[in-house]
Amino acid sequence: MEKQTLDVQTRVLTGRKTKQLHAEGIVPAVMYGFETEPVMIQVDRNVFIKALRLAGESTVIELTLDGTVHPVLIQDIQYDSLTDFVTHIDFRRLNMNEKVDALIILTLEGEAPAVKELGGTLIQSLDELEVRSLPDALVREITVSVGGLATFEDTLRVSDLTIPEGIEVLTDAGRAIATVQPPRTEEEMEGLDEAVENNVEGEEVGEEKKEGGEGEGEEKKDEKESKE
Repeated sequence: MEKQTLDVQTRVLTGRKTKQLHAEGIVPAVMYGFETEPVMIQVDRNVFIKALRLAGESTVIELTLDGTVHPVLIQDIQYDSLTDFVTHIDFRRLNMNEKVDALIILTLEGEAPAVKELGGTLIQSLDELEVRSLPDALVREITVSVGGLATFEDTLRVSDLTIPEGIEVLTDAGRAIATVQPPRTEEEMEGLDEAVENNVEGEEVGEEKKEGGEGEGEEKKDEKESKE
């Protein structure tokens, strides 16, 4: 896959003043790592989002700053809790001749026979793979076929993956990636409904007791004040 490139600029505004950048569609960032002191930079939000979609957080991005190209990985992304906008980015500068640890997304593909034919529910229990490799060997994602999940006893494990050349897997080979859960029986569904109803009734009783206690407390307070 072709490397994604980003033009970034040196950033002057810091702290609370970066709100001005957010309003202009600019994301404050920092670059640190191999042979570089931390550098405050900024990047256009839309341009970054496009690069993120194509490269992900596990493939090399080339930052161009003042005419110099820096190979980096996205180390961290911060988001606004309300708008989900990117508010800050950490870029880690790489030594391209040195192996790095990274997380690669696992993407399930296909349809499991145990879902299609037996009515089960596909459960993904592992969505990232911890790996080690030279930066150029990293990939955005690893696709995993679920076609082998024919029964509810079948389990797709890390050892079943086809790993791209040059990548060493650090995640335990026995870790489960996906299984198919059998459909619930009528008895289980009735038990769930009953548990929900009991929980709701318990909350209502608790609220009533709380309200009653508060009222009683106020009456005693008023009685005490009248005696005084």
